[in-house]
Formats: sequence, structure tokens, C-alpha cells
Amino acid sequence: MSGAVEHEVTLLVRQNCPACDTAETELAEVCSELGVPWEVSDVDADAELRAEFGDRVPVILVDGAEHGFWKVEPQRLRSALTR
Repeated sequence: MSGAVEHEVTLLVRQNCPACDTAETELAEVCSELGVPWEVSDVDADAELRAEFGDRVPVILVDGAEHGFWKVEPQRLRSALTR
């Protein structure tokens, strides 16, 4: 698709976090639907991430910037990824 904007999505999570599991499922659905690559990163594996985001996981980053936390808002995420 020529001229398409490519985005990078990262989901910051921690182990044993039910909200993180839910967010991962929802994020996977939206990113798969739009063909956007995404990855999961454990905040507890990186001291800087843990210090910045540790009390708010899950956190969704779009192109390195915080898009949201605690839950995925599918329509809002779709909008951000189709700009």
C-alpha cells in the first residue's frame, strides 16, 4: 500500500497482571485488523520503564509516545493508527 503511514505499537505489561492480559488480547485484535506490528515489553525488566510506567500498566505506546494506560480503547487506537 503506497503512501501508507507505518506505526509501531508497544504494550507495556508486567507478569501476573489480569488487566495486561486483557489489553494484550484487545491490542492484538486492533493491530491485526489494521496490519500494524506490535510488541510486548515487561516494565519490570527495565528500571527506567518501571520507574516511569510501573504503577500504570498496562500502557500503550504508539510510535514511542504514550497513547493510553490501564485499558485499550479500540476506536481511539484505530483512529491513531489510521492517521
